[in-house]
Amino acid sequence: MTTTVFDIIAAGTPTATAIGMPGGSPQTYAGLKTLTERTVAALNERGIGRNDRVAIVLDNGPEMATAFLAIAAGATTAPLNPAYREDEFDFYLSDLNAKALVISYGSETPARAVAKKRGIPVIEIEGSLYGAAGDFRLRGKIDGPATTNGGMAQPDDCALVLHTSGTTSRPKIVPLSQANVCASAKHISETLALTPKDVCLNIMPLFHIHGLIAAVLSSLRAGASVICSPGFNALQFFSWVKEAKPSWYTAVPTMHQAILSRAARNKEIIDENKLRFIRSSSASLPPQVMTELEDVFGAPVIEAYGMTEAAHQMASNPLPPKAHKAGSVGLPGGPDVAIMDDNGKILANGETGEIVIKGPNVFAGYEANDKANAEAFTNGWFRTGDQGVKDAEGYISLTGRLKEIINRGGEKISPREVDEVIMDHPAVEQVVTFGVKHDKLGEDVAAAVVLREGQTVSEADLRKFIGERVADFKVPRKVLFLKEIPKGATGKLQRIGLAEKLGL
Repeated sequence: MTTTVFDIIAAGTPTATAIGMPGGSPQTYAGLKTLTERTVAALNERGIGRNDRVAIVLDNGPEMATAFLAIAAGATTAPLNPAYREDEFDFYLSDLNAKALVISYGSETPARAVAKKRGIPVIEIEGSLYGAAGDFRLRGKIDGPATTNGGMAQPDDCALVLHTSGTTSRPKIVPLSQANVCASAKHISETLALTPKDVCLNIMPLFHIHGLIAAVLSSLRAGASVICSPGFNALQFFSWVKEAKPSWYTAVPTMHQAILSRAARNKEIIDENKLRFIRSSSASLPPQVMTELEDVFGAPVIEAYGMTEAAHQMASNPLPPKAHKAGSVGLPGGPDVAIMDDNGKILANGETGEIVIKGPNVFAGYEANDKANAEAFTNGWFRTGDQGVKDAEGYISLTGRLKEIINRGGEKISPREVDEVIMDHPAVEQVVTFGVKHDKLGEDVAAAVVLREGQTVSEADLRKFIGERVADFKVPRKVLFLKEIPKGATGKLQRIGLAEKLGL
């Protein structure tokens, strides 16, 4: 049973590639195992053992992947977005109660100053210029004795702590056990039928659950390899594909759209490097984008549904020959998934309610937050906060975040439904429908739209197009044409709080 991160690393074929990078030498499973053992021993000597929290602030790339794996094998990792400002680092480092901070050797990150102010020891990672991808050594002493709680982590130990996005409230701490993250990696590798022959090109940020588990850990769980890019770059994506020859990649919808915008001039690379499939998760994939991706790449696009509290995957469309349905997040992808009403009753297929989950990948509860846990769990089921429905075959469709549903004078509007209608207009590249405050109705409907290059449409014409396809109360009263819609750190379009950001 592979129920710890170290189990997963140790199970790989020693000579096979585990971690790669564009333009670098591959790191084998044997090399990764040695690096992990060396790192855990070095942390133990510095007084850091199982369940001690180590914040990691590193740029995307192979060292971030190997640091996450090696530290998680013997302690608790807390990856943080390197783009945070000093105030943000101050909040997260104090909230996490970090025992150490890991940064790159010589890094000027503001996290360094925060750690010094708070008395948190800094450990620097020095990468090898000529070694295998992700190889590193730890620099920096910590005063005090070695830990008495050393060695490799056990299944119930905490592997990873992440914060919820906190768009409407203070971010909550999500602790994920070794067993949680390993269960999710198993679910993803089985859903995607990954084998040791597969190669994933990772373009997702590695301070987020999607990249850490869906790209990195699920690949290693299958004995496959993952090529770690320095972060998403639409201009370099196709050269990475040409070099790495991946069998798949996983991304958020905005990344897929950026890739599609450059696909026509890279047709030769696409034709010579056939992908087995493309995966999309972390935000709803417009059906129009799914169709275009499949046409351009000649590969099935597998939309999945995940969240931090489930160590990522909850549901996923299956690979062919089973049906993968545009606009659906597929079938339960590991945990049990049900639809529940407000009173805790499980609903039948075809009835709309809140999506709830339970299973080995689902966390035990938010840290030090009894109120949130009382609201989040009902009869052992975790309430996702998403509204959805199952069809007759059990495929799940999301109708929106409960917090995002627009209440216009008592009429409930799913912004996703309006998004999909607007995306059908040939001039529209991206859209986010959102609620704005209204004196009499409580809320009204607005939409932020990015047009395709060289295309034009007036607000009146676009509202007329929408009005011919949905009831009048769903038509946005205001349409804003933007060059770019604000995105979160992982590239997700931000719906909650958008009205305030745009000054509405």
